Order: sequence, then structure tokens, then C-alpha cells
Amino acid sequence: MDLRSPIPCPFLTADLPGIGGVIKRYNEDFEVEEIPLYEPSGEGTHVYFGIEKNGLSTPQAVQMIARALRRDAREIGYAGMKDAHAVARQTFSLEHVDPDAIQRLSWPALRVLWTRRHTNKLKMGHLRGNRFIIQVRQADSDALPRVQAILNVLARRGVPNYFGEQRFGRRGDNAAVGLAVLRSDFDEAVALVCGRPGPADTGDVRTARGLFDRGDFGAAFAAWPRGSQEQRRLCAAMQNSRGDASRAWRVIDRKLALLYVSALQSALFNRVLAERIATIDRLVDGDVAWKHANGASFLVEDAAAEQPRCDAFEISPSGPLFGRKMKAAQGEPGRSESRVLAESGVTMEQLAEHRHVQGARRPLRFRPEDCRADQGTDARGPCIRISFALDSGCYATTVLREICKAPEAGTGP
Repeated sequence: MDLRSPIPCPFLTADLPGIGGVIKRYNEDFEVEEIPLYEPSGEGTHVYFGIEKNGLSTPQAVQMIARALRRDAREIGYAGMKDAHAVARQTFSLEHVDPDAIQRLSWPALRVLWTRRHTNKLKMGHLRGNRFIIQVRQADSDALPRVQAILNVLARRGVPNYFGEQRFGRRGDNAAVGLAVLRSDFDEAVALVCGRPGPADTGDVRTARGLFDRGDFGAAFAAWPRGSQEQRRLCAAMQNSRGDASRAWRVIDRKLALLYVSALQSALFNRVLAERIATIDRLVDGDVAWKHANGASFLVEDAAAEQPRCDAFEISPSGPLFGRKMKAAQGEPGRSESRVLAESGVTMEQLAEHRHVQGARRPLRFRPEDCRADQGTDARGPCIRISFALDSGCYATTVLREICKAPEAGTGP
């Protein structure tokens, strides 16, 4: 299994033509608004505040607010990350601050919409879902009936719960780095992060990767753009350790190292889902079924008896995020998952050695809610306007790729 590029992800609606088109031509073409898990109570030492940002990532918005209030950015809480190439409305929190001081904050690309007190810091995951309004431009002339036909299938059968391309990095090789980390092959991990120039690498980045491959770590450090902090740290560490990659890898933040391993888990999940794409709404004996109401799971012993609950979207088949505490499937699903793991070159013993790689189950599908589509026109021309709501952790990308079936539409959250 080649993990140096993302796993191919077949469409569920392959028999229905897509509409082509382009998304995110403008930030305003992609609107996302958080659906909160709970509302602030109106009392407490923490101030919750809603923001609207245009063309900014969540970390950029956090830094701007922290600097303006002369606070540490780590004090600002938020429930989820939002893409930079969008208009996004989300909630932040900060303790021991004057709500009026927050309300007065304003930038051309960021404004505060409201403030209200609460009793706790807003933390990652304190989110029920997100509501999207997306405008697709340059779509085919008969796009609207095609969108509606595809949305009807997705609402009934579910959307394939693929991890999006952003999980695998700009070069698509994050999973390969994760595999090298699990194998303790740090020469390979460092080479993938800092060397091995590929088609996506241009300019200074391509030069830096070539210098690294030639063993000129100091020159590679100087060539990497200043924004490439991870690569620069590794090049400096390789220089200082005289090319000892196992020592150099220690400069990588543990959370970042785990993100690489998470990318490997995501790639293997995508492979299992890709093989199961035609039956993501059908249970098989030995499946681990996912309960959508609470995220619990159970082993399916009588698929025929459980299928009506699956038809009602109460439960779904799940796939593996391999790890030492993962609930394993049995029967044919279990054999398929074991084969995918073996083909990757990873063993459960290697996973067990990494206590932070817990493992979990993930549903093979999710259901979009409140789906709507219409023909629109604005000052920038005609478009197809599509809106829907998704639970937390589900990607709008996977809905759009089924609708558009075009590479230009396959980016974003």
C-alpha cells in the first residue's frame, strides 16, 4: 500500500453526473456557522463572544484578539477550527475580561457579533455541528436537478465519511510520515518532512528539499521559508546531531507527531470505507455498529434484525481508527480490516507500543440535515447555492465532492 499519496475515494453516487463548477472562488462563496452544543448562561467569570471572520484561519483570529487585549492566545477557548478561505461565524471564550472591551474590537476581516457570560472555558469539541451555505460557480447549465438528485440519495443513504485531503497535508504524504514514526524509522520520517522534492514543491521549498537530500542541512535550513518552522527546526537539529534522525525527531512537538500518526489512521479508515462504499448503509454480521444518538458502538450478531435501525439512520456500520483500545470487528468485516492493516505494513504490536494511539471506531457514513439547493445570482454572476447542516466532525468537503465530482470543488472544510 502506497501511503505517499491519499487513498482513492470512490463516489457513492458514481451513477449520477456531477455539476462540475468551482467553490471558494471568493471567501463569501463558503459560509459556515457553528451550531453550539449549549448556550452561555449569562453568568460566570468567562465571556463567550461570537465572531465573524473573512479570509482568516481560526489561529490567526485568536492571535489578533489576544494581541489587542494583551492576553496569552492560549487563554482563548474555541470549539472547532474553521477554514481561512471562507466567511465563518464561531464562538470564542476568555476569562476575566470586560465584555465591552471585546465588543469594541473590530478589523476589516474580523468583527465581534455578541458577548455573554458563562461558567466555563469553551473547549475543543463543545460543538453540536456546523451549518453551511456554499455557492458553486461555473457549474453545468442543468446543475440544479442534478444537485437535487444527488442530495436525495445522500439524505437517504448517507454521505461517505471520508477524511478530507487536508488531513494528509499539502503533499499528501502525512500518512507515510505517520507510518515511519510507528516503525521508529526516523530517517524516513525526517526525509519525508524535509526532503524528497515532488511535483507540488516549487521555488525555495524545492531548493530546500534538494539541499536536505544532499546532506547540506545548514543550507537547507537557510533555504526553507521562515513560515516552514517544522522543517527549519528539523534541519537545524539534523545539523547539530550530525545527521542523527532519531535525535533530530525529538524537536518535533508531541501533538504534531501524533497528527502524523492520526493521518495514517485516517488513510487506513479511508481504504476500508472505499472497499465498502457500495454497502455503507447495509449491516453485515460482525460489523461494529455506530449509534448516532450517542456515539456508542456494539457488535452486530444478527444483521437482518438490526437492518431496520440502519435504514432509519439510527445506526451505521463503522470503520477502524486502528489503535490498542479499538473495538475490533468480527467475521468478514474483521477479516477485511485486518487485511488493510497488514497491507499498510503496520502491526497491532507497533500500535500498542504507542500509548497515546488509543484507537476508536468511526461511522462509515453521516447524514446531512436541512439540505436545500437553488439557482442564485449575485454581483459576481450566477451560481448554485447549496445549504445543509452537519454534525461536528463531519466534512462539507465530502458532500461537495459527491455533488460536483470535480477536483476544483474538493478543497476546504
